[in-house]
Amino acid sequence: MNEPTPWKVLRRSSVADCRVFGVEAVHCQRGSVREEQTFFLVQSVDWVNVIAATRDGRVVLVRQWRHGASGPILEIPGGMVDAGEDPRAAAERELAEETGYRAARWTLLGTINPNPALFGNRLHTYLAEDCEQVEAIANDHDEETLVELVPRDALPELVRAGKIDHALVLAALHWWTLRGP
Repeated sequence: MNEPTPWKVLRRSSVADCRVFGVEAVHCQRGSVREEQTFFLVQSVDWVNVIAATRDGRVVLVRQWRHGASGPILEIPGGMVDAGEDPRAAAERELAEETGYRAARWTLLGTINPNPALFGNRLHTYLAEDCEQVEAIANDHDEETLVELVPRDALPELVRAGKIDHALVLAALHWWTLRGP
């Protein structure tokens, strides 16, 4: 099997520290080409997202303001993995903080690269089953989530209608579909 010619990294330099991610310039050469090329990468910690299912067949979604979309987005709970934190522990923490729900059973559905052209981090998708609300939402000062419970069989229509259009949420829902009933 043929592989693309690897790039040789000549040097790396920090371009920006944006609190929740960094931007790095990576200066490279490929093969015998002498000309140097610069690529910009987003440096981030790993992320988690959680498909939270209740005992009565509903999915716990959150609606929150997303600055990139300049509006509220319907999505599944999720967030960043803290330094030294296990991804599953981060998933449990994010579910509790954003929704007040806890789960009886946890399953890792899959791990993906969010966008290999720009990111080197990983997104871990978990299924949280038999969820129930046991505490109040505990958002950070710069976050506000509103919980919406949606029947599982309503999800495909929400996707088709564009009501759920977050690419990483769609990837998570695909993982869930691949798992089967």
